[in-house]
Order: sequence, then C-alpha cells, then structure tokens
Amino acid sequence: MSFGRAIRAQSLNQQFPLAERITVEEPASAAAANKTAQSTVTCVYQANIAAYWRNVTVLWCKNLMNHSFSIKVDSLETDFHYSCKIDLKPWHFWSKKGYKSFEVEGNQVEVYWDLRSAKFGTGGPEPCADYYVALVSDEEVVLLLGDCKKKAYKRTKSRPALVDAFLVYKKENVFAKRSFSTRAKFDERKEHDIVVESSTTGPRDPEMWISIDGIVLIHVRNLQWKFRGNQTVLVNKNPLQVLWDVHDWLFSSPGMGHGLFIFKPGAPESESDIEGSNDGHRDTFDSDGSTSGYYSTRSNANVTSPEFCLFLHAWKIE
Repeated sequence: MSFGRAIRAQSLNQQFPLAERITVEEPASAAAANKTAQSTVTCVYQANIAAYWRNVTVLWCKNLMNHSFSIKVDSLETDFHYSCKIDLKPWHFWSKKGYKSFEVEGNQVEVYWDLRSAKFGTGGPEPCADYYVALVSDEEVVLLLGDCKKKAYKRTKSRPALVDAFLVYKKENVFAKRSFSTRAKFDERKEHDIVVESSTTGPRDPEMWISIDGIVLIHVRNLQWKFRGNQTVLVNKNPLQVLWDVHDWLFSSPGMGHGLFIFKPGAPESESDIEGSNDGHRDTFDSDGSTSGYYSTRSNANVTSPEFCLFLHAWKIE
C-alpha cells in the first residue's frame, strides 16, 4: 500500500539545521546559581498527525523537587505549538498512569501513559524499561514510547500507525563530577550505553575517555590542547561520527559552562580514512579471536549529515 506523506512545513528529505539546536535552554550563569541542577532529555520525532508530518517534542525533566514530562506538537503554519505536561513528582502514584487530550489545529490528540513500574537506569529523567507513553490521533497510535507496547494498544483501543514515527535527534543535559552516561539507538538493533569520563584536575595532564558498551573507543590525552576535535568510531561495523568541545571544562569557572558531545551515525565523506593508515586504528578482539565490531579510527572533518543526532551536554559539578 502506498502512503503519501503530505508535508507543507518540512520535507522528510530536508536536512534539519542541527547546528542551530545545540543551545542549552538554561544560561550557564543560571545553572551555576541553581543548587538543584535539572537533568533533561529532549527527543524530537517526526510523526504523522492529522494527515501531515509534524515535529513532536518529548521533554523529560528531573530535579530534587520535581519530575515531569511534556509533549509538544508543532503547528504547520506558524511557530505556535500544542502541548501538555504531566508531573510525576511530587504527586507520586496517581499521576504515574493517566490520560490527557488536547487539540492540534482542530484535531483531537490523546496522550496515554503508564509509568508505575518504570525503571530509570542511572537516575536520569527518561525511563528505560517497563513503561509506555502513547500519542493517539484518528484512532491510530502515531507515537509509542517504551517497551510495554501490547498494554498500550490494549488500553488505547487504537491501531498502529501505517508508518511509524522516527526519532530526528536527542539532546540530553547531564550533571556529574567526572563520568557522564547516556543511552542511544544508532540503528534498529539495540540501544548502546555511552559513557564520557574525564580527568581535568590534579598534577597530571587532563585526559578524556569515550566508551560505548563498556569499550573505550576514544582516548584523548593532553586535553588542554585537544579540547575540540572529532573522530570516527565503528560500532558493530557501522561508522559513527563523534565530535566534542570541552573548552569550558578547562578554561571556565566550575558550573559556568558545559562540554558538548555530538554523536552522528553515518560514514565519513572519504572512505580512505577507514581503509587507509593504521594510525589511531584499534581493533578489539573477543576471547575467540574474532573482532567484536567496535574499534576507533581517525576521522576527516567533512562527514555526511545523518538523519539522527545525539547531543550530550555534560555539566561538571563540584
């Protein structure tokens, strides 16, 4: 069955202005002054709602006093958007399962959620298992988050969408002393654990390590000279561009700036960077002698623009 994607505001083939999306919602000075640092995860999807593909933003927020998530659907004609917010804390139990509805340009959109048994991994604001959040329009589940899909379809009494929504980019603000972790899905296989660790104080020269699924793929020595850079790593034999800028870790007052990391799936523009010199190349072998599919290689600055990007804002705290 062919399905025409009627899009007026944005085309699926249009490249999103990713460079314009790396700003932080809260100024650095405000973050430093705010004792209750707020961790946030922002996910932007494209979903078919009321016959048009629209941006749907899901924002998870958590601090010492509050834990909430909100859903925003962009209008096609203007910068206006339609949204609803659900507070999970301090209203502990009864707000963890619920239903809300709102209108998007005259069309009713319903939000169903069940987070009563949700697991939140390392304490971040976004759940990682045993939950669902479903967005319903015209009796179709146009966006479904979480792993309890059967429960979601049963409760909403709605059919799956003809074409699934897809994730455009994810942006996360993480607060820690030296180790920053997140999760991301770069292909259809599985989510990957990403950890950025740093040593920026003490008598030794500053260093930084970036690991995926427990394997260190990037090790940057003399970070004071290499605080900006990019490198290509291969995860399950798929190239992943990694870019970083940690200037503020080294040259700003504590809490006044963040490190920025961008993870962009896709091959480098020049394949010779992978097939050429072995400088900086490191295969990781399993116990049986076969390659694990994770290794690091030098990267060219010119890379392709993928459909998905992960932005990690790493805020150091004392």
